[in-house]
Amino acid sequence: MKVLYLCTHNRCRSIVFEAMTRHLAGDVIEARSAGSHPAGEVHPLTLHYLQAEGVSTAGLTSQSWDAFEGFEPDVVVTVCDAAAGEQCPIWFGPVLKVHWGLDDPSAVSAEQTDAAFKHCLNEVSARVMQLKMIAEQSLSPDQQRRAIQALDISIPNH
Repeated sequence: MKVLYLCTHNRCRSIVFEAMTRHLAGDVIEARSAGSHPAGEVHPLTLHYLQAEGVSTAGLTSQSWDAFEGFEPDVVVTVCDAAAGEQCPIWFGPVLKVHWGLDDPSAVSAEQTDAAFKHCLNEVSARVMQLKMIAEQSLSPDQQRRAIQALDISIPNH
């Protein structure tokens, strides 16, 4: 299974999804992340909290979705509300697009940062494990699409 995670700036949530997917499900899911208006750098706290969890941050970059024209994902997952409302590039074709909105842990007060990142990492891990279970099954593309659509795609905010 190939998954492209999208967030407008591609500096925190989509990066966390990419890194956690590689860490937890890299044997069955090829994950990338991008943004419609990338910031150009990964948020330093994103790297800090991923590394603190023992998740590799090697190769993580904030990049445009234009860089993935040849990637051909099976599913595109938007993780911020702004990205969910954007029109995806035509080259995505008829790909399955789902929205898993999640609060930005880098946009909270300093006192809330630790709890926000831990919540984000827990929610992302749970979602990745759901995708992994689907990817490990011998499903046809249509069955895979239906299984992903059947997931409870709303990640509760904290």
